[in-house]
Amino acid sequence: MAALLDGRKVASIIKDCLKKETALFKEKGLGVPTLVSLCVGEDCGSTLYAKAQAQAALEMGIDYRLIGFEKGISKDSLIAEIKKINNDPSVHGVIIQTPLPLGLKLRDVISFCSPLKDAEGMHPENLGRLVLENDFVVPCTAQACIELLKSYKVKLYGRDVVIVGHSEIIGKPLSLLALKNLATSTVCHIATSQAKKLRDHVKRAEVLIVAVGKPHLIKGAWIKKGAVVVDVGINRLKGKIVGDVEFKTAEKRASLITPVPGGVGPLTVVLLMKNTLELFKRAKGLS
Repeated sequence: MAALLDGRKVASIIKDCLKKETALFKEKGLGVPTLVSLCVGEDCGSTLYAKAQAQAALEMGIDYRLIGFEKGISKDSLIAEIKKINNDPSVHGVIIQTPLPLGLKLRDVISFCSPLKDAEGMHPENLGRLVLENDFVVPCTAQACIELLKSYKVKLYGRDVVIVGHSEIIGKPLSLLALKNLATSTVCHIATSQAKKLRDHVKRAEVLIVAVGKPHLIKGAWIKKGAVVVDVGINRLKGKIVGDVEFKTAEKRASLITPVPGGVGPLTVVLLMKNTLELFKRAKGLS
């Protein structure tokens, strides 16, 4: 039976460290890190995420501002708002909540955000820094997966790491982080599934990370004995929150596995605050 990769426990430790650091800066008269969250429309997932951000910021002494826009806002109008924030010295970090409504794509607007205020690490310059292993802010969910594994002393060096899902926010940056840790990285996507090769890749994974958003896409019987499983998926199925992996069966085969909820999610929010603090320190010439 697998032990749990407890994201809440790891998040709590990081949260305490960040809280002390922000308090120290405030005592020294250096101000308070400020994160602005831009939310377009009323998507349920991003609304819940925004609430979690606000709570985490409050606990860590970070100023948090949520700015909402109508679903029908134009791309040009949203970009104009982003540029205003770029020019506001009181703001140190910005996150654009996803998913965006139809007609708006993150990649089309994120490049207008200053890379020095990009708290989610999605600006092309910050992703380029990740490629060059010269990063200072990393996409939060991808970062959370690696942080969770490191906290439980899971070595990636030389191991077969299989990532299911190739999104710009999770899968692609995760593959770069895995390579940075000298893992042998494989990224699976819809074409892998259509070619009926997904199961074969999953079955050889020593470390499996799944971020697709489809309940129980990965069958527990596919999990290699002793594998480490990180399930990023958050799905509602028959009134319950479940992941992308069949937990009950996978738990019997894996050595370590994330619960859903309570795995990657709590850590993602805290690392967003960590990124904001890093951007604050750079703005103040402290790092």
